[in-house]
Amino acid sequence: MIRANILLILILIACALSVVTSQHKARKLFVELEKEQELARQLAVEWGQLQLEQSTWATHARIEKIATGQLNMRVPDASRVQILPLANSANSSNLADLAEGPKL
Repeated sequence: MIRANILLILILIACALSVVTSQHKARKLFVELEKEQELARQLAVEWGQLQLEQSTWATHARIEKIATGQLNMRVPDASRVQILPLANSANSSNLADLAEGPKL
């Protein structure tokens, strides 16, 4: 009977240690999860800021200012502007084939 009690006590201690170990691992994983979620939130904020910055850099007025100021470009005269007709669906498929390049 004493051996059985000692065996049961050892099993109880082993189970208690495994519970403590698993709780500790769960807490460590939860802390890591919280850190990763915070990083994801920070990256989402940075992504929004980068999108805003990109839209600012790509505004029409800014591009036109750089084109005229730094590159010495100018708007062409109306006589030099050509307006091309819209291609119909048959021609547009031919253009799409040309855009893809040669077929091997």
